[in-house]
Amino acid sequence: MTQPLDINAVSAHYGTTKVLEDLSLSVQAGELVSLLGASGCGKTTTLRLIAGFLSPTSGSISLGGRDLTRLPTHKRDIGLVFQNYALFPHLSVLDNVAFGLKQRGIGFVFQNYALFPHLSVAENVAYGLQVRALSAAEIAERVSEVLKLVGLTGYEHQFSSQLSGGEQQRVALARAIVIRPRVLLFDEPLSNLDAKLRVQMRTEIRDLQRRLAITTVYVTHDQEEAMAVSDRIAVMSQGSVVQEGTAEDLYYRPRSEFVATFVGRVNLVPARVVAAEGDVATVSALGATLRARVPGGHVRQGAAVRLVLRPEAIEIVPVAGAPLTAVVRSRMFLGEKIEYTLACGNVVLQVVRHSVTGGDRVDEGAHVGLRLVDGALTVLPETDA
Repeated sequence: MTQPLDINAVSAHYGTTKVLEDLSLSVQAGELVSLLGASGCGKTTTLRLIAGFLSPTSGSISLGGRDLTRLPTHKRDIGLVFQNYALFPHLSVLDNVAFGLKQRGIGFVFQNYALFPHLSVAENVAYGLQVRALSAAEIAERVSEVLKLVGLTGYEHQFSSQLSGGEQQRVALARAIVIRPRVLLFDEPLSNLDAKLRVQMRTEIRDLQRRLAITTVYVTHDQEEAMAVSDRIAVMSQGSVVQEGTAEDLYYRPRSEFVATFVGRVNLVPARVVAAEGDVATVSALGATLRARVPGGHVRQGAAVRLVLRPEAIEIVPVAGAPLTAVVRSRMFLGEKIEYTLACGNVVLQVVRHSVTGGDRVDEGAHVGLRLVDGALTVLPETDA
């Protein structure tokens, strides 16, 4: 049964180094939330805390109301898909996938006793009963089910060296879900794949997660990947979540310059507020008077602000009658789209146009008119200028 995951005011320090500071995040039952950020922002540390590989300095982590904070990894019912797949090269696909199930039927008595110090005598003794051993027939049935689910029926007796990168990733995914985890964790799962295969695999992961409805946390530094797979995205910076929401929320309604620039390409245009009323402002920018959205509805008349203007929200039109004019500095043909760099006064703008026929070419050095799509401008918080 899928359950919600709650991270409550969690901090994690390595000595005097603060990696996470008072981080809170909720993942609803069956939801896929991506942790998006640059290297060193704390996203992988957050994943390791959920998995139980690390313990927080303060705060708590719970699943379905059950506190996981001090539970060992093997008691958390978590499936983890690693960046490097972590397959056993000497085992077949079948044995790799079945590995987690088979371990449930093994009993050990260790030289050092290996008791869990945070559990009572009764809980230590009961632990083995809570992880029921499966019969060979049950294991075979479960493995067959998940291999069919990930499209690897017939690969049971192959080894990882015989598989492509995408096939290895499917084996790693099958191994994570065969134990029927309550939470599924992905740690940069597509980083080792080529661009075309990454697009294919992110679609497969998203479809599979929706069918299984497993509560999922997905770590990535790739904003396009996060937008493609997620129900919601939590953008992280310096150990904190700076904004969370749907891909559309973050793209069209960023609350900071950091989020605006990290989620998608963007033009940040300097402007000054001429007048403001509610969630709309009149601003002076690009040598013209323009209207812009004001998320939150708070901006002062006369304030220096920055505007978010996405490249695809700028249309290139004939100069005659155009509200703005510019000069084409560069042009890059990329098949389904053409990317331009334009000089509009002293502001450099990125523009993206999608062309079906290729018959609307605009060359470097050309003088062009510009028109902004209605509602394209969004005001960021005020600066000190």
